[in-house]
Amino acid sequence: MSDTHLPVRAKALPPELLDLVPRADVVVHAGDWVDEATLDLLEARARRLVAVFGNNDGPGLRARLPEVAYADLDGLRLGVVHETGPAKGREQRCAERFPNLDVLVFGHSHIPWDSTADDRLRLLNPGSPTDRRRQPHCTYMTARIDSSRLTGVRLHRLPPRTPR
Repeated sequence: MSDTHLPVRAKALPPELLDLVPRADVVVHAGDWVDEATLDLLEARARRLVAVFGNNDGPGLRARLPEVAYADLDGLRLGVVHETGPAKGREQRCAERFPNLDVLVFGHSHIPWDSTADDRLRLLNPGSPTDRRRQPHCTYMTARIDSSRLTGVRLHRLPPRTPR
């Protein structure tokens, strides 16, 4: 997930997403949390959290999270960063900046993205589960790792929030 912007864009993570957290082997958050309570919640519920701060995150989150996070997931080399710059040229920029990764998860735009750079680096943006901006749905992604390869990447659309 990325760009949760709590409690500014929503009051809480969608229940569908929050229910998945303890069942996942790894939870990834690509920044723009806004509040530390969401980080506390995911740290308490996730088996493993790989996360970064975003441009909207203040000093408290920046003190607790890196700008870029790396993880070896059963031989898959994962990186997480919030911003990758404009869509035009993204694949080339990321392939040059992260030559030793297999997968890079990023956020910032709130626009889901799934592409491959240089036939090796998979670029994934899960969108936002709380702030769809100009997208038709709020979203998050799930994936599996099999034999050190990313498989089963799926973009999940969340139902519209009902007004209170």
